[in-house]
Amino acid sequence: MPPLAELLATARVVALPLVTRFRGIDVREAVLFEGPEGWTEFSPFVEYDDHEASAWLAAAIDYGWNASPPALRDRVPVNATVPAVDPDSVAAVLARFAGCRTAKVKVAGGDETLAQDVARVRAVREALGPEGRIRVDANGGWNVDEAEHAIHALAPFDLEYVEQPCASVDELAEIRRRTKYMGIPIAADESVRRADDPLAVAEAGAADLLVVKAQPLGGIHRALELIGRTGLPVVVSSALDTSVGLAMGARLAASVPELDYDCGLGTASLLAADVTQTPLVPEDGSIAVRRVRPDAELLDRYAVDPERTEWWLERIGRVHAVLAEAATAIE
Repeated sequence: MPPLAELLATARVVALPLVTRFRGIDVREAVLFEGPEGWTEFSPFVEYDDHEASAWLAAAIDYGWNASPPALRDRVPVNATVPAVDPDSVAAVLARFAGCRTAKVKVAGGDETLAQDVARVRAVREALGPEGRIRVDANGGWNVDEAEHAIHALAPFDLEYVEQPCASVDELAEIRRRTKYMGIPIAADESVRRADDPLAVAEAGAADLLVVKAQPLGGIHRALELIGRTGLPVVVSSALDTSVGLAMGARLAASVPELDYDCGLGTASLLAADVTQTPLVPEDGSIAVRRVRPDAELLDRYAVDPERTEWWLERIGRVHAVLAEAATAIE
């Protein structure tokens, strides 16, 4: 693990505006470092504690300081992401994801009703046509009874799968049991990346597939190890990263032996600005597998103020100490 001083020497903190409010935020903050292998990203959401954020720093170090596994493909297919927007805005959102055949629709928002979710998914189905694929993501926002009711209401739109309908592994196992006859797979996201034992999801029979993200799982190498051990199909996704972080996710997706689902790596289209003039946005429904080098002018333009920079650098120091302690314990 590189010393803290080496990380801080190249650290640049940016705040990128979003096109549409997403996950309750209008601006996405991230820290970028330059390691021996290239630029890398550390961008855990601000509410995450130092222990949870330590996996994100491990991922940044893995991508910036370690050689990546061999890529099995040059491009990876991606899905469009539809936030909790009015149905009339759906077509405009989808237009930002050029050529994508799959859409992930956010549902179960705190101030959203099921009727609004149904209307949004209906609008997506009308825009994509019968050949398009639709997956919905509840971010654990329903209890089991609510999830069962919602899945019944959304089933007529031919869902590819339902992502994280409930928060806990036990609830996922129960909703999967209740709705198995409907033939709609259940995907686990938060239950994988925020669990002490990600394998518990597979062992509990709580999901048909896993949503994996390079940063929350500790990097490309650790994510590939997890994928291999679970034996479940996966969807490689992002955490609203800059194009530097998306490049990490794309390299993970390119290294997965079997990639049966379109990836959730098209989210640069949700950013109103990025750190490069050539962002990883979808082209013909896919993004390239390549390293991204940020532009100095953009790093300056979207740099946070000194106080916010200090907040992030102090956070990196604390999280680096968590990683160092964990490494010492293993030794």
